[in-house]
Amino acid sequence: MTAVVAAPPRRRATADSRVVRRRLGPGKRIPGAFWIGPVLVLALWSLGSATGLLKPAILSAPWDVAAAAREQWTDNDLPGNILASLQRSVAGLTLGVVTGAALAVVSGLSRIGESLIDGPIQIKRSIPTLALIPLFIAWFGIGEEMKVLTIALISLVPIYVHTHNGLRSIDGKYAELAETIGIGRGEFVRHVVLPGALPGFLLGMRFAVTSSLLGLVVVEQYNATAGVGHMITLAEQYGQTDVIVVGLVIYGVFGYCADSAVRLTGRKVLAWRRTLED
Repeated sequence: MTAVVAAPPRRRATADSRVVRRRLGPGKRIPGAFWIGPVLVLALWSLGSATGLLKPAILSAPWDVAAAAREQWTDNDLPGNILASLQRSVAGLTLGVVTGAALAVVSGLSRIGESLIDGPIQIKRSIPTLALIPLFIAWFGIGEEMKVLTIALISLVPIYVHTHNGLRSIDGKYAELAETIGIGRGEFVRHVVLPGALPGFLLGMRFAVTSSLLGLVVVEQYNATAGVGHMITLAEQYGQTDVIVVGLVIYGVFGYCADSAVRLTGRKVLAWRRTLED
């Protein structure tokens, strides 16, 4: 009687593949890796200031920046400036993300949509949004509407480009399989196409967050009565280097925390993927 050889359990194969990924990949996660880079930069900054390599006229020392931040907090409404900047950034980023994602879906899932949308977006990519600010001022004035729309337009492009690329990069074998088992177009888009485009969308979100802060820095220098950029503009007029650095640190914290939040969200949402990150 012929002996039957049992197939190795699936769990063993999965475990072996994970071992290979860890051996050839970037390695195990480092505890507290989120803080290592920023702490190292702060340490080098402090060392340079303490040893005199960084002159106060070039870059204020961390302790001077901390003192300036405390003074701005108590005497010059730093919380109000931070809140005003956050409101502008969130409003513009939300408008840009929603619009960019909607245009990417229409363009990515329809040849007609692509012919109408993709060309103008690609033309817009070659025109810096900040160069359009004089036109926006002529059209919308120098109020909040101009600022929010500028941030939205800056954020829209990376969302559109990466989401559209994610939609068009899905393996055609999935469509063949869907047709074989009789899945309709709506169900295919909902369960295959959109989840498949999610990595591209999240990558676009990381670029959009950074772009929105770039736009925020610029638009807050146009007739703003509140905001971190307004604070930096006043500090520039009075030669307050430490206050300028306070504003730059706030922008850096905004961007780093927002980018980390997007990365963490992507890690949770895309837990079904097996990548070198795991």
